[in-house]
Amino acid sequence: MSDKVYRAAAIGRTGGGNYGHGFHLAFKGLENVEFVSVADPDDEGREKTRIETGAQRAYADYHEMLATEDLDIVSVCPRWLDQRLEMVLACIESGCHVYSEKPFTMRLEDGDAMVEAAERAGLKIALGHFNGAYMVGAPSLKRMLDEGGIGQIQAIYSHGKHDHRGGGEDMMDLGTHMFSMMLYLFGDAAWMFANVTYKGRDITPEDAHEGTEPLGLLAGDSIDSYYAFKSGVAGFFDSRKDQVGVSKRYGMEIVGSEGTISIRGGTLDNAVIYPYPLWMPSDTSQKWEPLKLDDIPDYGRHKIAIMDLIDAIENDREPRCSGRDGVKIMEMVLGAYESQITGQRIAFPIENRKHPLERFQSGEL
Repeated sequence: MSDKVYRAAAIGRTGGGNYGHGFHLAFKGLENVEFVSVADPDDEGREKTRIETGAQRAYADYHEMLATEDLDIVSVCPRWLDQRLEMVLACIESGCHVYSEKPFTMRLEDGDAMVEAAERAGLKIALGHFNGAYMVGAPSLKRMLDEGGIGQIQAIYSHGKHDHRGGGEDMMDLGTHMFSMMLYLFGDAAWMFANVTYKGRDITPEDAHEGTEPLGLLAGDSIDSYYAFKSGVAGFFDSRKDQVGVSKRYGMEIVGSEGTISIRGGTLDNAVIYPYPLWMPSDTSQKWEPLKLDDIPDYGRHKIAIMDLIDAIENDREPRCSGRDGVKIMEMVLGAYESQITGQRIAFPIENRKHPLERFQSGEL
């Protein structure tokens, strides 16, 4: 990295998505980043965040902050998506690179607009998919797989949390991490097919609804999706509402010709490997073993993402999880609805960029 010191700030919204998963603290401990300011329309939340971050200044209006401060990187923190487009575009128009909470957008057309604006301006967008591409140790896992650690990769089976949000909201909230990891490890998907149901029946336009947070329209309490990756890997995602053992279901199995890796809880801390070509529960001599990976950093997930973003800025490359990746992830989400509604497999990139559930409700689909 260069000797440049990057001036950073955060946009939050107390009571409206807040600061996501600590995105206002993303720059702590980085010697080449100076945290300058924070914006939040809530007086109490703004002051609390100013103290937490040590920000030099605080603003009620993020537009005023962007116009006043000379910034390099802005963290767009709120979990809610209802103002994501406006916030990211305002940062880009002010000449700032963006570090954003996930998921990226509720509509493909909004994601396209943010990516196109950033590319026109020569700016970068990174998304904090900590249980996906920015998972601690993900590069070591990818290197192991690329080097044939479990043979030829055949499939990845991924699972949402299967809690009270099971189905559409689980896919949008937790499933996006799984899709981020799939893209990082195996590249782009060519097409997908999905089954989305509610109470055991096909979803109807009346089943489309807002989630517990503003995430755009969602549907279904049960989802099973299949993704055909260009690399030849078969990808799967499932989520069902209110299942037993919800905290233990979230994760994935990566199946190779010579072994299987299991990751649970969205981290590699307790990952295990079954170093045999066929899982044989009846053979007690064949056991799961702890997965040992090299070169796993001992610092946190935000630091990994910000260091990667800065390296991407300085070397003019895409971040490990970029805005363009965020759009591809949303295609994997929204493609499930389009496939269910049409009964067809959906090719990527999706041709119609309008939200399929919005089109379903209006009678266009």
